[in-house]
Parts: sequence; structure tokens; C-alpha cells
Amino acid sequence: MKKILIISDGDVGTHFIQRISQTYSSENIYYIVELKAKKYTDINPKRFKFHEFDPTSLYKLSNLLKMEFIQVIIAMDNSIDVENTIKNIRVMKKQLRVIVLCQWNMTNEDPNIILINSSEILSSRLLDYLPNVPVIAQNVGIGEGEIMEVLVPFGSSFIYRHIGVIEQKNWRIVAIYRNRKLVMPSRRRMIQPNDLLVLVGDPVVLKSVYRAIKRELGQFPEPFGSNLYLYIDMNLIEHSKIEACVKRAMYVHEKFTHDLIIKVVNPSNISILQEIKKLRDLNIIIDIEYVSVDLKEKFFQDIKSYHIGLVIVSKDIFYSHQMRTTLYESHIPVLKISNRSFSKVKDAVMILSNNRDLEKISSNIFDISEQMGFNIELYNYLKEHQQDKEQVIEHYYNLSTIFSKSIKVFKDNDNPIRTLKNKENFIQILPFTHKLTKRRIFSLFSTDNELLYHKLDKYHQIFIPVQL
Repeated sequence: MKKILIISDGDVGTHFIQRISQTYSSENIYYIVELKAKKYTDINPKRFKFHEFDPTSLYKLSNLLKMEFIQVIIAMDNSIDVENTIKNIRVMKKQLRVIVLCQWNMTNEDPNIILINSSEILSSRLLDYLPNVPVIAQNVGIGEGEIMEVLVPFGSSFIYRHIGVIEQKNWRIVAIYRNRKLVMPSRRRMIQPNDLLVLVGDPVVLKSVYRAIKRELGQFPEPFGSNLYLYIDMNLIEHSKIEACVKRAMYVHEKFTHDLIIKVVNPSNISILQEIKKLRDLNIIIDIEYVSVDLKEKFFQDIKSYHIGLVIVSKDIFYSHQMRTTLYESHIPVLKISNRSFSKVKDAVMILSNNRDLEKISSNIFDISEQMGFNIELYNYLKEHQQDKEQVIEHYYNLSTIFSKSIKVFKDNDNPIRTLKNKENFIQILPFTHKLTKRRIFSLFSTDNELLYHKLDKYHQIFIPVQL
């Protein structure tokens, strides 16, 4: 049996002792010291031993401290009494662990004295009731936010998504509370409005997950970043195409209303640079790299320093295997601009595949389509396995109801790539997975529609990372 000493004086101490009597543990014996004895209900006399005296008296307290206690808990209303009680304890027990309810700005350098700040606890608890603020477990784990509770609002990007298709890297959904009942998560479980999710993971990652769950349409390119970044490498792009590329990036900038940064590397045409510099008058950030540096490292630095959420490149730059790999490693959505007019694009097109990556990026697709004014079209090739595709289609229909945005689903026995080649204008949206970094020669005999993205190279394309 473990002996615990509780020194109490005041309402908090009284309430604390009553709560202890209702706990399940039967392995502890509590020795209670009070200035004035209180009455308690349902107290087990075998577990609770009460003493009535002033703990600031060294003589009286020292008699009790002759026993071996594993720790002392002090909950008193007078700071002077607390300080003198601690001194008395240290006379008898130099290393005994002491937990102190601190209602004042006390300080103590003794590593075996733990001060529990009552104001901090109360304010933290009140904070839990604020809307749009994550509830973090305070007394579980290390208490830094590795356990979080999140209410899924109506309109969240997580609604009607199967747990199995949510990329959970360094975090997990460990419990769902639905209608005040615990529902154990599984891969096929679908998240519904007003579900209360219990998340466990890295505190920094959970903060990003929280923002992703709470956000609604109109936030893209969040949560990846907040600004747009047009990347122009004059060694990779035809100089005659740069002006059109800049104009199309400006059009996208107007739609998303985020800051636009134009980055020029390997500058080799003075007249083009002069025209680009004029855009500073329109509050466009122009960043020209005149010195030969490690362009890959500089690219990643820019992503971080400018808080980039969407990278815009020409199809010539995306064609470069090295550049395409660098773009993938940045884990940022990429807009590949073709030679077609962007302002005339009306439809956002997705080709369903045997995996469910399109479900993972569905909220981004609806967000982009809403801000850009695109219709959403899904193409289902019926000669391929249909089970995963039907679940993705169901998910998109559910989201279309939530966001009041209609979608079209085309089911055909013909390869959708052949069908789309005859379509006048559209933008294709694809999951940006590692397989897209492969050289094109490896896709010559592939039947994977995602690997064959370059067959629709003359149209604009957006590649969205599947990881959150």
C-alpha cells in the first residue's frame, strides 16, 4: 500500500479529497491533515486517515512525517502557510516529492516540488469551450498537444471521406464519438458531420490536421501554403512562351487572390526581364536569381520563406525529369500551364483509377473548382476494376451535396484519354504521387491513366500531393 499525505485548507482541498474518495484505486492510503475537520460522504476509513492540526507547526508535522510517504499534495489558501509547510517538510524529508496547488506567482527551484498553477488550469479549461480552438489533452502523455479532440463541422473537407484513404503520416484517428457514443475507427468507416475525432500524433502535425478539418471551401492553396509561385527557368522554357506563361499565372493570381511571386533563374534575356520587372507596380514580387547557386536548395528555401501553396510552371519545365522530381519532393500542388487559353477553361476533369487517391484530394478539387468557376467531371473506364471507383464516385456525390456543386460522371467502355483528346478545352487534376516522377519512357506500355498524364500534355494540369 502506498501512503500519500494531503495537506488541505480551503474549498479546493475539500473538493479534492471528496473526489479522491470516488476514485477506483484501492492501493493508496491517504493521510489527511486539515486545520479544521470537514465532513465527507462515503469515506472508506481503511483508506483515509484524518488528522486535525496546523501543518505550519514543525513539531506536529514531524511526527506524521516519520512514516514513509511517496508524495505530499498541498492545497491551501494562504501562501505564507504553504511556504512554511514546505519548509517543515524539507526539514524532515529532503527528497520527498511535493505537489503544490499554486494560486499565486510562487517560484521554487527544488526539482522535487511541482507547482500547479490554478489560474493556468482554469484559463486552459475555459479555452476548451471556445469555438474553432482544438481541445488538447492536458493530463495525458506529455500534455503538449499530442492528443487532440476535433469536432468535424458541416462543410468540412473531411466529411464523407473513408478513414482508409486519409493519409495519416505521424498521426492517427484513434476514436470517433458519434451521437455521444464511441465508434471505433476502421478503414471503411466514413466520417460524418458533427463527428468528434480523437487524434494522436506529433503536436506540430496535429495543428495542420486541425486546420485541414476545420477549413471550408475558398481556402486553397491552404493548408499547403498561402501564396502562388511562378517558376521560370530560362534554360528550360522557350523564351517566346514566357510572356503567355506570365499572363496565365496573373489570371490564376486574380482568381485565388493570394500573393504572386515570380521567380526567374538562369536569366538570359534582358528585354524579357525588363518586362517582368514592370509587374512590381502591380504588387507582384519579382525574384531574379543572377548568381549560379544550388537551384534545388534555393527552390526549397523559397517554398518555406514565401510560404508557397501553389507552384506554377510551364509544360517545358515540368517535362524535365530533374525538375519534376524536385516539384514532387516539395509536397506542394503544381499547376502545369499549357499553350492554351486559361480564361476559356470551364471544366475540371478527373480520370478514375484503381486506387482511391482522388478521394484523398477531393476537398482540394472542390475548392479549386469553386474558386476558379470550373464544372467537375469524372471519367470512369468501365473495363477496369470498379469497386474502388464506385466508392470514390459515392464520395464525390456526397461532397457535391454538401458544397451545392453539381458533378458529372461519364461511364464509358472507351479509354477516357482518347475521349478527352477530342475535347475542346479543360484542366485535368491528378494526384501527385511518386510514380509521376518516373521518366516517360517507362509509361509506354502502361495502362495506368495517371502514368499516361503526358498524353494530355496540351491541356492545363494540376498535380496535388496526396499527403496532408
